[in-house]
Amino acid sequence: MDIYAKRKLINRLSLAFATVATAFGLFWLAIIMWTLLSKGITSLNLILFTETTPPPGASGGLSNAIFGSVFMNALAIMIAAPLGILAGTYLAEYARDSKLGAVARFVNDILLSAPSIIIGMFVYELMVVPMGHFSAWAGTVALAIIAIPVIVRTTQDSLLLVPDRLREAASALGAPRWRVITSISYRAAKGGILTGVLLALARVSGETAPLLFTALNNQFWSTDLNAPMANLPVVIFQYALSPYVDWQKLAWSGALLITAAVLFINITARLLASRDRSTKRI
Repeated sequence: MDIYAKRKLINRLSLAFATVATAFGLFWLAIIMWTLLSKGITSLNLILFTETTPPPGASGGLSNAIFGSVFMNALAIMIAAPLGILAGTYLAEYARDSKLGAVARFVNDILLSAPSIIIGMFVYELMVVPMGHFSAWAGTVALAIIAIPVIVRTTQDSLLLVPDRLREAASALGAPRWRVITSISYRAAKGGILTGVLLALARVSGETAPLLFTALNNQFWSTDLNAPMANLPVVIFQYALSPYVDWQKLAWSGALLITAAVLFINITARLLASRDRSTKRI
């Protein structure tokens, strides 16, 4: 066998293995999605969105858990977004080659891959133990800590993609450093930064472990940030493990809602990223 035939054979084998691996992964993903859809859609009705979590054997929905999840996730992103964007700006614009920047990037990478249950335990010791009770504030802080590294990394990467000649052109016109960043760098990287914020929101939307140690759960509708607050991940965890069939059906419907929400956020982020790339090419 000559060298060209050998290369062609290796290429075909590599393509075949890659195709089989892709099909294997997509097969299990399809099975999971079908199971989730078939079991979760049975309890997907108006009551699910209008009534609170019921006691065993009674009719009810997930309205308090849906509200709690949306409320805590939104508050966590409101805390994490400005902190993450500012930190990513510092790493990309001011500390590219400094030792402090290298240390900050290393710490951020560690936080990015840290297990969420560790962060939940950290916030438990930091807030729940001193306060003496679980609270929505503690859950919000735990979710914000998980979201910040994602936003820092995406902001940093988006700003580094902005060509330096744009900054140099603005500086040559006499613009100060802060004006160059806010008017040139942010404007050029806004699509990537917004995509990072949405990806961080998708990341925290399905987190269960940190909320078990912080916000826990609430059987009733609550808007008090100093009290435990219902949320979909913990309700799904508790109801799925219960022996009651009606609770298990609600858990499947809650899982379907979270999956649909995360899918929608990810698709929106991808569309924004692709539109941003198309605009830059023009």
